[in-house]
Amino acid sequence: MSPGTVRVGIVTAPGYTKRIGEGLYYSLPELLKTYVDDTKEWVVESLESPLTGYTEEPDEVLGALLEKKKANEWDIAICLTDLPLFRDKKLIVAEANSSENVALLSLPGLGATPLIKRIRESIMQLLSEMYQGISYEARDEVQRTIGQIDKRRRKKYNSRELVRKRGFDRFSPITRETPDADKMSEVRYTVDSRTRGAMRLITGMVRANRPWMLFAPFIKVLVIAFTTGTFAVVFPTLWKLSNHYNLWRMFMINVVAVSLLVFWIMAAHKMWERKNDHSSNYIRRLYNSTTLMTLMTMVSFYYTLLFICFQLIVFVLLPIDFIAEELNEDMETRSYFFIAWTATSISTIIGALGSTIEDEEVVLSGTYGNRQRQRYELMYEAEQEKKEAAEEKEEAARKKKEAIKEKMGER
Repeated sequence: MSPGTVRVGIVTAPGYTKRIGEGLYYSLPELLKTYVDDTKEWVVESLESPLTGYTEEPDEVLGALLEKKKANEWDIAICLTDLPLFRDKKLIVAEANSSENVALLSLPGLGATPLIKRIRESIMQLLSEMYQGISYEARDEVQRTIGQIDKRRRKKYNSRELVRKRGFDRFSPITRETPDADKMSEVRYTVDSRTRGAMRLITGMVRANRPWMLFAPFIKVLVIAFTTGTFAVVFPTLWKLSNHYNLWRMFMINVVAVSLLVFWIMAAHKMWERKNDHSSNYIRRLYNSTTLMTLMTMVSFYYTLLFICFQLIVFVLLPIDFIAEELNEDMETRSYFFIAWTATSISTIIGALGSTIEDEEVVLSGTYGNRQRQRYELMYEAEQEKKEAAEEKEEAARKKKEAIKEKMGER
């Protein structure tokens, strides 16, 4: 370590993780000074690199991170990746190598619970593992030290836990391991159960896709659907249908409308991940499941907002006595609710299907497959630039050599 100063590098993949890394730049130094070593000055630097976001192999990520650490002369380096990582079909949440002072954190492995706080806790734990030691004795000493520094944290803090347990962590716990035979990893945090690990992973990947960010491009689709539905609301045919539908049929129409819109978006914008040489079939299925869940989340929010709008329109425009008089049928109070519900489903099917989203780049940025393709392109461009630079260097050396020979010949 540098005398008096510890330089910590946080390497992130392009996109969402970059913004998280930049945010940690401000909060981490003071926390590290308080809870890890108050005799050192902690300097946190953030760097974006596609090298740490293009592979699902932990060893490759740690190897690339080690090169970045040496190149930037950091004391400790941590990689934040939004990719799922596995070893022997086990979900890897985090790994650290205390001899090389490099560690990685897979954000999807943290699940969908409050992310920034969990990332901060995870980085603090990984830094503690590398700086203060991974042995049982070292962890016990850290436990005692934290208890003395902050009595409020004494009962909550566990020096062998990546994050404090909250809600879903009790159902899908993160386990600490210290493998003996692994060269790149000395301490590892995993999820043992494949089923519970998959649930944690998919919810984390959906959160990493940020479905709420995809809603803005849907405003045009929402307007088209609302216009179509508002026109239909004033016609008796919709009233009759709503008055005769029962609850199970309403649910069925709802599910059909949402599913059709989701599959239309995926088809129109080619979001379905196909077989390729870069990822395994399991990863491809995982990406597609995540895309499906992301769109389901976003479209469900869209559907709910549309329903609220139609409910207001029905209350304002359609007196229930007038509807009963027009239909010569008894109208129940639930009919108001069902009219808005039917209008929402029908307008989603008729008005939204066939529409395309203008800002396709924003939509595609919410899928893992597209982000990976962008990273592969960045990697390819970087390799090409490196190759061209090497060729130019060789050409310059050759010309210099020829010039020297010509001068020698003239003499």
